[in-house]
Amino acid sequence: MNLSTLIIMASLTATALYTINIHIITKPDINKLSPYECGFDPLGNARTPISIQFFLVAILFILFDLEIVLLLPIPWSMNTNPPNTTTMLITTLLTILTLGLLYEWLQGGLEWTE
Repeated sequence: MNLSTLIIMASLTATALYTINIHIITKPDINKLSPYECGFDPLGNARTPISIQFFLVAILFILFDLEIVLLLPIPWSMNTNPPNTTTMLITTLLTILTLGLLYEWLQGGLEWTE
């Protein structure tokens, strides 16, 4: 198969699916038209504030998740950069993150009490 055949087949498939979708008549259900798709009424107020502790733990999770992304290319960096430079950069990054976590811990930001 060449590229033009694949493009024609993809276009025909997309056109056929679009045509079938237009011609199918659906009657919307009352539950589908409600703002909550699960079908039951909400039990409480949707505007309740979230806990600051939950927000802090979520932010810390994102921070340390990004740390993993920053540390992931280290094996490739060891091959392209001098090993001393790479080791210094890794050590600096981990030191800054460790000091930040220690500061947060000492300030009581990781305590889950109210």
